Amino acid sequence: MRLGRRVLGWLRRRDPGYRTVRRAARLTFVASVSFYGCRYGLDSTVLATYALFATVATGSFAQLPGDASQRARTLLAALPMAWVLVAIGTVLAWGTWAAPVGMLVVGFAVAFAGVGGPRLVGLANAFQLFYILACFPPYQPGTLPARLAGVTVGIVLVSLSEATLWPDPPPVVFSHRLGDAAREVGAFLEGIADVASGRQSADAELARRHPRAIRAVEQVRILQLTPTQRPMSAGVRDRALRDAAAAVHEMLALAESLATGRGAAEARDADAARLLRQSAASIRSSGDIALGEAQAAGADDHLDAASAALERRRARAGQRTHATRLRVAAIVQAVVVQADILATATRLAGGFPTRQATERPATGPDQFWYARRSALSLYWQQLRAHLTPRSVYFEGAVRLAVALAAARVIAGTFNLLHGFWVLLAILTLMRTSGADTRTTLRPALVGTLIGAVAGGLLLLASPPPEIYPALLPITMVLAFGVGPVLGTGWSQAMLTLLLIFVFAQLTPVSWQLAGARAVDVLIGAAVGVLAGLLMWPRGASSELRRNAAAYLAAAAEAIAQTVQALAGEDRTPGALDAARRGKILTDASFAQYHSERHDPRMSQVDWEVVLIAGNRTLRGAEALLARDRPGVLASWPDSAAQLVGWAQRLRSAYAHLARQLPQGQIRRPVAPPVAATDIVDHVDESIRSGETRPEVLRLVEVGVWLASLTGHIARIQSPPVAPAEYRKEA
Repeated sequence: MRLGRRVLGWLRRRDPGYRTVRRAARLTFVASVSFYGCRYGLDSTVLATYALFATVATGSFAQLPGDASQRARTLLAALPMAWVLVAIGTVLAWGTWAAPVGMLVVGFAVAFAGVGGPRLVGLANAFQLFYILACFPPYQPGTLPARLAGVTVGIVLVSLSEATLWPDPPPVVFSHRLGDAAREVGAFLEGIADVASGRQSADAELARRHPRAIRAVEQVRILQLTPTQRPMSAGVRDRALRDAAAAVHEMLALAESLATGRGAAEARDADAARLLRQSAASIRSSGDIALGEAQAAGADDHLDAASAALERRRARAGQRTHATRLRVAAIVQAVVVQADILATATRLAGGFPTRQATERPATGPDQFWYARRSALSLYWQQLRAHLTPRSVYFEGAVRLAVALAAARVIAGTFNLLHGFWVLLAILTLMRTSGADTRTTLRPALVGTLIGAVAGGLLLLASPPPEIYPALLPITMVLAFGVGPVLGTGWSQAMLTLLLIFVFAQLTPVSWQLAGARAVDVLIGAAVGVLAGLLMWPRGASSELRRNAAAYLAAAAEAIAQTVQALAGEDRTPGALDAARRGKILTDASFAQYHSERHDPRMSQVDWEVVLIAGNRTLRGAEALLARDRPGVLASWPDSAAQLVGWAQRLRSAYAHLARQLPQGQIRRPVAPPVAATDIVDHVDESIRSGETRPEVLRLVEVGVWLASLTGHIARIQSPPVAPAEYRKEA
């Protein structure tokens, strides 16, 4: 009894929620039904082979996002593409070179299609396997109907089992994390409003709400999510969720600047408190929409009230004669703008129509341009953005396609027995960096050798034929359940046994089958290692350095161009487009970098801090240009000139740091530039001298933004606090 409890406790730690156990049970049942039914019920080895491999491909190789019903629908939607790939492989199996060329094209296209989002990434290996299995001899186009029927049986049964047999508990979706974060940030802002209005015991309550807001927003970070949970698709919903998450992060940073230093508490500003409460109500309503607990129509009232209050406050901006209140007013206005972005984004993600998204703004950047584009157009735009050697998606697709094509040439040239096992080994062992592939290699080869020896001994013993179908379900449970829990070596050992037991029922075999399995895996591993060494061996590490440098350099230009545009000196801030392109490539590199194994001594840069600086620059510039016409600061030429000079010094500092990022360390530090005079005090003096125009507050807003960007320079130059364990087993 005690041993049983220990085993269950160990299993819970290695397999939270028993997801692997559930999947193993489903796959064993489906694979047994499909294989036995086709092999012995219909007496068709072709049907049995393709039904079994379709089950393994979609049930084990595919890693799909969503709950059980969503995964089932995704598999059914993928069925036509599986037919196409099997048909192409069957047709090209006639020649030694036709199949490898097809493998090169199909391998790249399927892998690169993953830029469209987690569903396509999750299906990529399964799609590769459909072509791989069909492109090997014998060349039998007449069996194509049976092959397609077997694939259909396998995929349909897997999709049905996903939804009906021991379904996994639904995962915590990103929109729910976003909703929780919005609620906590809204509560934090409301606490700041209580402090600003002088409510009793508000300081203690604010101190309790602050860490809750930090923890909730932390859960919205991309690195806190598994690859299947990340909203990285090209569609409108995921783009809106990314914009909403960025707005939540921005509002937390703004709220923290109000809660500390010369913030709302010191200002004791009743107007700011009222506006913060209305913004907090709008933010919480957006959180309710993200959680699916509210309709957009009822939540719009809070946003309209905050916007109306902001306009009234702008009209009275000239009455502000306190420097701290001016600074608070600028930050509060930025909060309202981000709350507006959050409201629009959450409504888009929830499928609700919004005026801000359906109408192009008269001036400034069009942040929600994607709401007016078709799904195909959005996918094509994302595909084009990554069609460059600087994209980790492009590099990974080329590396895998070349490795698979080379393995297909070797298997065909030397007429290897069960040569598709060579390509299967590449799919299971190859990683995105040479170091990770080599790390996986040793346990995989040892496990394969152990499985081959065990299978070979069984074949040498020449057991009665009935032993193989009797023991096949046991090997399936071991391969689908025990192997993934124990690690790569055990997985390869169990998979080797499973393949031996399967092919012993399809064709006459001898002990040489086990030897062929070991040789094929060794060849596949060698090809994979060689491809990893010759093509981008450092994985995402090199590209992250280059892409982050390009992103920060574009952000540097955006700082100067944005302020110049507001001052009336430059009306074409084209650097924003370059920054957006840089962000796409940098985000992809950053996400892959944190799935790889790295020596922390090789990089002395906190890349997340670099990305935060770029994101704050991009989001701030977009917000300023979206609500203000070019030249809005021109009425105060002296102050505008000071801001332009400050922005240009910031551009030089950011560009100086960007030039050093490709080396992975900052060897030549730069001092953060400061404004010649405090722009807030300068505006305060202007107001005291009789300035009453509400646009004067824009000077303070730009100054607060530049001050925030100045603070990031010291953070970029600081080494990482502690090396993080970035590795997550694929």
